[in-house]
Amino acid sequence: MTNATAAEPETVSFGYEEVTPEEKTERVGAVFSSVAKNYDRMNDAMSAGMHRLWKDRFVRRVKPREGETILDMAGGTGDIAFRMARHGAAITVSDINQDMLDVGIERAEKQGIQGLTWSRQNAEELTFEDRAFNAYTIAFGIRNVTRIDKALAEAHRVLKPGGRFFCLEFSTTEWPGFAEVYDLYSHKVVPQLGQMIAGDADSYRYLIESIRRFPKMREFEGLIRAAGFRHTKVEAILGGVVAIHSGWKI
Repeated sequence: MTNATAAEPETVSFGYEEVTPEEKTERVGAVFSSVAKNYDRMNDAMSAGMHRLWKDRFVRRVKPREGETILDMAGGTGDIAFRMARHGAAITVSDINQDMLDVGIERAEKQGIQGLTWSRQNAEELTFEDRAFNAYTIAFGIRNVTRIDKALAEAHRVLKPGGRFFCLEFSTTEWPGFAEVYDLYSHKVVPQLGQMIAGDADSYRYLIESIRRFPKMREFEGLIRAAGFRHTKVEAILGGVVAIHSGWKI
């Protein structure tokens, strides 16, 4: 006899809403198509420029080296890839959203950054071969993936033995007092900034809600281990406003 719950549609979070996986993928795509042109300006405004320091710190942890192949997933506008390319690694920049990739390609041309490979990819269903990369990076992108477990499994699959996984993502600060101030700023100020700078409050309201729905640091570390990674580590920044997650494919 069929279980009654089996026929119920699967839902995932889109901000504070519960939607079907297909709807989330479509709506996240619309969000990033909307914000692509102003994405970097908004990052500066929302973080008072601190996102640049976080990304510098992240790349120092990755330690890209000449001759390595690195997949920068959800690489969008190229911020992480540009930093890693300076170290001589061969970077493949991938994103599910072509509008974000187009902004990154345009930025690379203006800055004279060459040698990057740009590839539209769904993090849950990568087209790359097994054991293709020395490192996999994803910055501020994993929380927008519809099925995070599938994306982590794919990251593990495309890494070579000894390959390393690094993820930079917003989380939940554990500092008493600051958490309340940050929460108020996120929900009240950020959407207003989105309206002023990008003419789009709703997209930035979703981005803040997606942070609140994302697993806490230790819970996400558990998901990384469940995907097969070992020697996992969490490095909290500002008490967990942002965290650098890492693991190795053994």
